[in-house]
Amino acid sequence: MTRPTAPQTRAGLWGHHDFRQLWMGDTVSVFGAQFVGFALPLVAVQLLGADAFQMGLLATLESLAFLLISLPAGAWVDRWRKKVVIVAGDLLRAGLLLTLPLAWLMDTLTLVQLYVVATLVGVITVFFDVANQSYLPEIVDGDQIADGNGKLQASQQVAGVVGPAAAAALVRWIGSPLTILVTSVCMALSSLFISRIRHRESDPDPEQRRPLLAEIREGLGFVLSQPLLRRIVACTGLTNLATSAIFALFVLYALTSLGLRETTLGLIMSSGAVGGIVGAVSSTRFARIVGEGTAIPLAALVGGIAIFAVPLATVLPAVPTLLVGMFLMSWSMVVYNVAQVSFRQRLCPKPLLGRMNASIRFLVWGPMPIGAFVGGLLGRQLGIVPTLWIFCVVCLAAVLPVLLSPLLGMRQLPRELDALSP
Repeated sequence: MTRPTAPQTRAGLWGHHDFRQLWMGDTVSVFGAQFVGFALPLVAVQLLGADAFQMGLLATLESLAFLLISLPAGAWVDRWRKKVVIVAGDLLRAGLLLTLPLAWLMDTLTLVQLYVVATLVGVITVFFDVANQSYLPEIVDGDQIADGNGKLQASQQVAGVVGPAAAAALVRWIGSPLTILVTSVCMALSSLFISRIRHRESDPDPEQRRPLLAEIREGLGFVLSQPLLRRIVACTGLTNLATSAIFALFVLYALTSLGLRETTLGLIMSSGAVGGIVGAVSSTRFARIVGEGTAIPLAALVGGIAIFAVPLATVLPAVPTLLVGMFLMSWSMVVYNVAQVSFRQRLCPKPLLGRMNASIRFLVWGPMPIGAFVGGLLGRQLGIVPTLWIFCVVCLAAVLPVLLSPLLGMRQLPRELDALSP
């Protein structure tokens, strides 16, 4: 297995060829994700007349695979070369998304097709994300992981700023279906960059494989046996359940309840993501000031409070309220993720990374389709705004597992497994 050369290490990660390819591929891919994330709900609402329940169902299907196949996906990814999984995932998603603008051009696009494509893209994304998050430790040294995650988060947040505004402009110019076509191009370019990475992974030894269920139990057991990871998982999972319900309804809420235009919605999402950029560039310094462990509950608390900006937009000036709320939510999310993702990547043995990340995804992303479905159901029964208030309260309560934990007073997060023993 090759490692970064000394000149690359001295030059930092920007002088590291393989990291640059990973960063460029990830940046192009997340721009594409921003485009489709903005355009797909607009297709459902504006072209196909989806209501609150149908929007909740669409969001459910987008993330359902994380509940159903995350655990075996992690074991499978640990048996494969992660680079191959990432490249194939980009190409397959590009092909599936391409069917939507083609169907629109032929006047055959339906909600059923939207549901099918969302489901299949979600399945591929499970494998893609597990491999992608497990790949950084393969190509950089351990002490560069946090720096690498910070740079990847920074590019993702830049995409969060520019992406929605660009998507809104594209929607106004060429329409939401053709904006999805741009996503296909972005994902194809991403696969090209990743394919240029020179690092060669060691082939997993087939003789060391155990039954699939045993490998799944090993990854899940690693996560659940660590007290701090359990608390982080509980906080993240409950937060994802609540925010999935909220954002499954957000586009419909913004366009109908608040009466916003697509361009205003894009501006709010873009401006809100500025907080993510600030979070990416300030996360390391913030952790140094308050402590690595303390950064996690503090960031979660800020996010749990900021989410109330969404329903408050009905009683306060909508655009300023959402701008401030989105800024704080994005800042807190990035600071939280940089700290906890770097912690678990640093802690986990490399042969277990895929299963560990898949177990985390199952536990924290598995609640997302449940939240989206319940949000859509309650949105139809109770109304959109009351549903938003309910899930904002759930989101704030989700902070308790990390707020009432040893994390709050920890200057440094443990690096050794025995340091996490109860």
